Amino acid sequence: MDSRTIAAISTAPGTAGVAIIRVSGPAAGHVALALTGRVPTPRCAALATLRDPVTGLALDRGLVLWFPAPHSFTGDNVLELQVHGGRAVVAAVLRAVLSVDGVRPAEPGEFTRRSFENGRMDLAEVEGLADLLQAETEAQRRQAFALYSGRLTSEADRLQQAILPVLAMVEASIDFPEEEDVASAALAGARDRLAEVRDTIRRLVADSARGERVRDGVTVVIAGPPNAGKSTLLNALARRDAAIVSPIPGTTRDSIEVHLDLAGIPLVLVDTAGLRDSADPVEMEGMRRARARISAADLTLWLSAEAGTAPDDASQEAGTEAKPVWAIQTQMDRGQAANADARHRLSAVSGVGLGALMADLEAFAAERIGGEPAVVVHERHRIIFTEALAALDLAIAIPEWEGAAELVSEALRDALAALGRSRGRMGTEAMLDRLFSTFCIGK
Repeated sequence: MDSRTIAAISTAPGTAGVAIIRVSGPAAGHVALALTGRVPTPRCAALATLRDPVTGLALDRGLVLWFPAPHSFTGDNVLELQVHGGRAVVAAVLRAVLSVDGVRPAEPGEFTRRSFENGRMDLAEVEGLADLLQAETEAQRRQAFALYSGRLTSEADRLQQAILPVLAMVEASIDFPEEEDVASAALAGARDRLAEVRDTIRRLVADSARGERVRDGVTVVIAGPPNAGKSTLLNALARRDAAIVSPIPGTTRDSIEVHLDLAGIPLVLVDTAGLRDSADPVEMEGMRRARARISAADLTLWLSAEAGTAPDDASQEAGTEAKPVWAIQTQMDRGQAANADARHRLSAVSGVGLGALMADLEAFAAERIGGEPAVVVHERHRIIFTEALAALDLAIAIPEWEGAAELVSEALRDALAALGRSRGRMGTEAMLDRLFSTFCIGK
C-alpha cells in the first residue's frame, strides 16, 4: 500500500455553504502546521485562518479538525478542513494542501481502502458504506446502515461460534477415541445443534432476494399491445415526461426505466415496446427485449383499453405464468365498457384510478421487501453463505459421525472458512479494486 499522504475534497462538487477537504497520512500534521501554524487539539474543532504555505496569503477562515492515528476513519493521521464552499475557495485551499511535501491527490475510494487495510473496517462494512452513499429511499438507507454497522459480520461471527463447539467435539472423537465424554449420544446432540445452524443459514440465503430488491428496487414492468397507454401511464406515475407518447404504434422501441421512491420503498417502473405481430426487425428486437424484462420483473402491469382482456390472456401473452400479472384497463375517459376482470380501471390522462393503483403498488412492494433489513444483500454474501450451507449439508448428510469424523471435521472447517470470508480478509486484489473504485474521490 502507498503510505504517502493523500488529500481530496470530501463533499459533493458545486457551490455550497461548507466544503470539507480531507487529508490522511504521515504528513497530515505538516499540512496543519503549513496552513494554520499549529496542530489543533485532537477531536476538537478549531477556528483558524488558512494561508498559502508559499506566499503566506490568507485563503479563507474555517474549522480545522485533527484525528491522530490510530483513532481516525482511516487509522492514519487525519486532518479535515471545513471551508466556505465557493469553487475558488475550495480550489485554492486544495492547491495549498497539495503543495506541502509528501502530499498527493487521493484516488477514488482510497480513504475507505486505507480504513479497510488498517483494520478499521471489514469488507462487509465497506460494502455497507458504499450502499449508504448510494441510498435513495428509507428502506435502502436502513438496510445499508445495518450492513455498515456490522450486522452481517456479527451474524457470521455468531454462526461460527455455534459451529466451533461441534467441531471441537468431532475432533476430540478423533484425537481421544477412548474418552467417554465423546459418546454417540453427544455426537448426535451436536448434529442436532448443527442442523439448527444450517437452517438459520438456509433462511438467510432465502431472504437474500429481498435484500437485493431493497438495494436495486422492486421492478414493475408496464406491458401490453401498442397504443394501450403504457408510456402515458409511466409518465403519469413518474409525474414527468419520461417517455415519448404518440398515437403511432411502435413508438416505444426500447425499455425506459424510471426510479421512484414509493413511501420509502425503491420501485423501478419499466415501459416496454408494444407486443403484437410485426415483421419490422427493429420492432421485433424491441419486443424481444420487452419479453426479457417481463420475465425478470417482480410484477407485470398488463395494459389494455379493451373490455375483453382477461388476466389469463395477459399472463399467456407476457409469458409470466409463475409471476404476478395485473390486468389494467386504461383510457377509461373514452367511455368504453368496463372490464370486470381488470384489477384496476383508470385514465392516466384524467388521473382517475391512479391513486388506487399507486396504493396497490405500495402494498405489493412493501410485502416484497418489508420487515427488518436483510442480512445477506450482495451476491458476494450469498455465495459465502451458500458455500457454508453446502458444507453443513455435507456434514449432516454423513450417517455415522463416529466412523467418518475426519470427513465431518473437514466439512465443518470449510463452513467456518466460508463464513470467515465475510470480513473480506481473503480475496483477490482485483475484487478489491473494483469495489473501491466505485467510491467518490474524497471517500
